[in-house]
Amino acid sequence: MTTSRPETATPHLIELVIGGMTCAACAARIEKKLNRMDGVRASVNYATEKASVTYDAPVTPDDLVATVKQTGYRATLPPPPTPDAPAAAGPADGLSVLRTRLWISVALSLPVVVLAMVPAWQFTYWQWLSLTLAAPVVVYGGLPFHRAALVNLRHGAATMDTLVSLGTLAALGWSVWALFLGTAGTPGMTHPFSFDIGRTDGTGNIYLEAAAGVTTFILAGRYFEARSKRTAGAALRALLELGARDVSVLRDGAETRIPVDRLAVGDRFVVRPGEKIATDGTVDEGSSAVDASLVTGESVPVEVGVGDSVVGGCVNAGGRLVVTANRVGADTQLAQMARLVEQAQTGKSAAQRLADRISGVFVPIVIALAVGTLGWWLGSGAGPAAAFTAAVAVLIIACPCALGLATPTALLVGTGRGAQLGILIRGPEALESTRRLDVVVLDKTGTVTTGRMTLLDVIPGKGEQRDEVLRLAAAVETGSEHPVARAVVAGAAEWDALPPVTGFANVEGLGVTGTVEDRQVLLGRLRLLRERGLVVPDDIVRAATDAQAAGRTAVLVGWDGRARGLLAVADQVKPTSREAVRQLRALGLSPVLLTGDNVTVARAVAAEVGIDEVIAEVLPAEKVEVIDRLQAEGRAVAMVGDGVNDAAALTRADLGLAMGTGTDVAIEASDLTLVRDDLTAAVDAIRLARSTLGTIKGNLFWAFAYNVAALPLAAGGLLNPMIAGAAMAFSSVFVVANSLRLRRFRPVSRTRPG
Repeated sequence: MTTSRPETATPHLIELVIGGMTCAACAARIEKKLNRMDGVRASVNYATEKASVTYDAPVTPDDLVATVKQTGYRATLPPPPTPDAPAAAGPADGLSVLRTRLWISVALSLPVVVLAMVPAWQFTYWQWLSLTLAAPVVVYGGLPFHRAALVNLRHGAATMDTLVSLGTLAALGWSVWALFLGTAGTPGMTHPFSFDIGRTDGTGNIYLEAAAGVTTFILAGRYFEARSKRTAGAALRALLELGARDVSVLRDGAETRIPVDRLAVGDRFVVRPGEKIATDGTVDEGSSAVDASLVTGESVPVEVGVGDSVVGGCVNAGGRLVVTANRVGADTQLAQMARLVEQAQTGKSAAQRLADRISGVFVPIVIALAVGTLGWWLGSGAGPAAAFTAAVAVLIIACPCALGLATPTALLVGTGRGAQLGILIRGPEALESTRRLDVVVLDKTGTVTTGRMTLLDVIPGKGEQRDEVLRLAAAVETGSEHPVARAVVAGAAEWDALPPVTGFANVEGLGVTGTVEDRQVLLGRLRLLRERGLVVPDDIVRAATDAQAAGRTAVLVGWDGRARGLLAVADQVKPTSREAVRQLRALGLSPVLLTGDNVTVARAVAAEVGIDEVIAEVLPAEKVEVIDRLQAEGRAVAMVGDGVNDAAALTRADLGLAMGTGTDVAIEASDLTLVRDDLTAAVDAIRLARSTLGTIKGNLFWAFAYNVAALPLAAGGLLNPMIAGAAMAFSSVFVVANSLRLRRFRPVSRTRPG
């Protein structure tokens, strides 16, 4: 690709896809190399495998790609995202190869480890069988580590891959030497246990179980890490897929079906009931109720008519519309929301880099210690075999197997327990800020409330019967597909059959009318009844005012020249929401209700569940601004939501929790997914996340403490490589056992998982 150099030093922003990174130290090295370029400011995200780079002329994208390649990694310019462009197969294919490599290594290394650790099972030629099984594990299974170590060596760097490669190859190399040139290949040889190297010169020792075991353990950790990163970018793809794929355009008075990407500004297109609106535009013909909850968060469908604006991605819930396209492609609100999600994903996680940051110093120290050990023993006259044995013991006992298992094992056990409780943890990055969270932002629609309109009350006028008001109202509403109408009909489910309606008509933006049992029945706003000449008693007016003040939609019902009653419809609060808010406070979190709905409805819901702070009537971009403002105040923010409008805020928050009953976009953008349709699951999710994070930190502490304590023993000749391998294995067992304690996690929520 050739990019012309601009005349002026105008800043440019580009995102590179980075390949070949194996740990956060790789990301840090690429970032450091890019930032050394004049006019370049780069941030490399290991989790998403992307680099966000701002650069000035005369630097070009080609220069950036070349710099990354010179550092030893791959870099490509991503194509513009489109709904029809699925995720690249690379990550999935790479995960499949890694999984195959892992299972082959497990199958081959298990008998090697068992034979080495149980002398009673060591038959006559067991050592040769061990070599036959262990060699493919070290060479084939450990190939990713050896390849990465070689790349690091060419660039004068060292990572955990370097130590794993050195330790396993040294153990395998010594074992091959001992088998072919030493005494280890003698038929009937058995492995004696010895705590130091003083009883043997090492020519009879083989360390195949350490070489194969270390390779398999680290390979398992690498696989689990890769699997957790597999879904990077899925939120953006899900958001793009929300839009319509094709559209009926009016050309010369006839409808023509074309792909939505061929739609141009000024085109007039048709939206039938149940279809998605293809792009942002203005209604030219028709009227309807538009369900915009996925985009705006508004719980009640919006009535639109000629001259009203509509947003692409919303669903037409009522009549036929003809819309003129105002914005297409990257300029639409849906595309802008996609960019918000993408930008929110550029933040970098700090705590998960702890092991790699320390290993950046630890690895060179271990290598130097191994070389120093070799020199010291040679200088002491102990002989080359004993000197090399002690040096190998240093490398083997320092192999960071426990480091590789610390995060994946705790994460696997924590996620397994979470799945039983209706909680899905995306990866270790989701856990890092849970200990310091102090604010939880709750979306209203679908999170605190059910997200469905429900008939809450029927208020008959003086002298009227409640059942009669509801029966006639529901009969008329059977002719409508409006969500309010569906709520009224569902509220009349006690009747097996409703009387038929004739002459049904929709009065744009006001209500509906129809004839039932020779009565002309009107349902809708106060204005509709008064315009049609119906008398509305004061008690009905007061009831309507009270209902609206409580955040409910008031539907007046009238016939025979008079208003006969009132139906109160609203998005109902979930039964467990109030208890969930109380438990969130008990965790030290301050709840905030954040919604695109109107202030009256929001405050009514907040009062019902016990929330003091309310932020209402916000657009998706403003939701992100609210999260940013809270974080700028020094507060760590958790966000709970379920709609597309929550996706960017979920990714921007320190911890994003998505209700599983919500959209795929919200779920993919979140850190934690609550499968149960129950806000109390958010309480359990935060508690479980904190417990899992604590376990990971405990594992990492043990892994480093083990090495700090064991390295001097190995260097001093007090541990031969056989015992070093056993100690290494024990450190891994300890880490796994510590992680398994998460299976005893108990929820505090009263709702049992279904």
